[in-house]
Amino acid sequence: MNSGPILVVPAFEQGQGGGHLIRSQVLVRDLRTQGREAYLHIPGLGTRIISEVYLDTPLLGEAGVDGKQWSFIVLDRFRTKREEFVRWSRIAPVIGIDEGGACREEFDFLIDLLPGLLSPPNLLAPWMLPLPKKRRGAFLCGGPQAPHAPRKCLKMLVSFGAEDPAGLTLPVSLALIGIGELTVVLSMLHQKGNREVKETLMSRGVRVIEGVPELREYLADYDLVITHFGLTAFESLYAKVPVLLVSPSAYHEKLAKNAGFVSVGIGRQGASRLPRLMGATDFLPALGKKCEKIAAQYKAAQSLGTFLATYSPLVSPSCPCCGAANHRALVRFPDRTYRRCTECGMVYMLRSSPPPIEYAKDYFFDFYKKQYGKTYLEDFPGLIQTGKTRVQHIKALLSSSAKPRLLDIGCAYGPFLVAAQEEGFSPTGLEAAEDAVRYVQDELAIPCFRGLFPDTPLPAGAEGFDVISLWYVIEHFKEPHQVLNAIGKLLKPGGVLAFSTPSLAGISGRVSRIRFLDKSPADHWTIWEPRQVRSILARFGFRLKKIIVTGHHPERFPLIGTFLAGKQGPLYRFFLHLSHLFRLGDTFEVYAVKSPRQGLH
Repeated sequence: MNSGPILVVPAFEQGQGGGHLIRSQVLVRDLRTQGREAYLHIPGLGTRIISEVYLDTPLLGEAGVDGKQWSFIVLDRFRTKREEFVRWSRIAPVIGIDEGGACREEFDFLIDLLPGLLSPPNLLAPWMLPLPKKRRGAFLCGGPQAPHAPRKCLKMLVSFGAEDPAGLTLPVSLALIGIGELTVVLSMLHQKGNREVKETLMSRGVRVIEGVPELREYLADYDLVITHFGLTAFESLYAKVPVLLVSPSAYHEKLAKNAGFVSVGIGRQGASRLPRLMGATDFLPALGKKCEKIAAQYKAAQSLGTFLATYSPLVSPSCPCCGAANHRALVRFPDRTYRRCTECGMVYMLRSSPPPIEYAKDYFFDFYKKQYGKTYLEDFPGLIQTGKTRVQHIKALLSSSAKPRLLDIGCAYGPFLVAAQEEGFSPTGLEAAEDAVRYVQDELAIPCFRGLFPDTPLPAGAEGFDVISLWYVIEHFKEPHQVLNAIGKLLKPGGVLAFSTPSLAGISGRVSRIRFLDKSPADHWTIWEPRQVRSILARFGFRLKKIIVTGHHPERFPLIGTFLAGKQGPLYRFFLHLSHLFRLGDTFEVYAVKSPRQGLH
């Protein structure tokens, strides 16, 4: 696990409020509690006066940022600018928190703590917000008493964050005077005009508080919170306090509606509706029920700091196949992100932590059986027959050789080695699983080396192969360009490269790309498609000779598939024919030869 330092960079510019800074500060504290070295970096720190309340978190200036090797960088920047994103992405993997800028699709990982309107993140997790410890017993707008007890005076709290850029505090507060007991929190950052607001409200009998950095711990003391879409709204839900929103902008109003909140509208016009709504006898009970329903969607769990403390990102800064620099996400899941290279078309995976798979005995027995219904050795005779078919395709591409030398990378328990040997080849295996290597050596009496390609050095003389094969192995390499280069060095000119791999262009990927990638094994770093193979292999000095689409499953066709589960009858045969005709199999095999003057990529 990568336990290097973590840098957290919040938004702190004028107009961004204080929520980004507050939760970033809490994040750094939590990460340090979890044993991770973490720091806060505030861009332009010297350009603004910062309240002493923010100075209890380790801060780093520019010199400190450049002096460390970061595990990853968390950007809570609201809308990260292009030049800023480029800078951070060159330093370390970048994780965006509630990112709403033009670079959103380029982040390695996205976590939305607040529900938004943009593309889906890796994780939507309001329960990872800094949440209050003190909570009420139920969502009751008349105080925490039994539903049929006499209503106490309604205790209301008005807070529009640390900045209140739309200036909603005064009009909202004035609209609520006389309805109940009112407490108003004034902004901490944008303090111009606070004195006039304070004097006006206090003269009307309103309790005014100036700056409460840990406001969430006081929310449960109130019966109703009036705020805008943001941290306080979700903190109130968790504290089981009904919340009513007044939006500072049309964008905030859309966010409020999308998350299911009750909002009175935008700006002063929205504030003017408060007396009428609050005067309706059924409004507050209905609001409480609505808030309870919203809160049920967001269960409390671990904090963001606890979650990120386990992160150890495995990220390719550029395409692992062609090296092109591109960063747009294709699909996101909680533990991984898939990108498609805009240059070569390869789909590749980024992971938030190493895949939980080890290439040992269990991989070929338990894991294999879950996928195919039988263990690897139980499937051995069928795998040998499949191997013999593949050998025939290879033979058709080889120039004359009395006993072609073949290296099978990721040979497992050796069925293809057996097939090749029976067809006159001199086979050698390379495998990571110790138990499989022993089986090939002892039971099959075929040379086999243990290790991971291309890192494991082969014995002297183990080069100049006529054939190198990888059957459902190439997708397991995080850096396929290194693998293809290494294969090119081991193959003779005119030698054959043969491999098989799952296909994103098959029926499963076409019906639902998201479902296909969601079910893709955790150690499949690249996802191939037949149409891109020719150009990709050409980069490494190979000429494509043949692609055979395999893995045909008519029962996976949409709508009609449920009627084909029996895998027999004329209807099944018809759709099997269609699958072959339109190359809709979920896997494919590739056969290529090394060019006489192969140039390494």
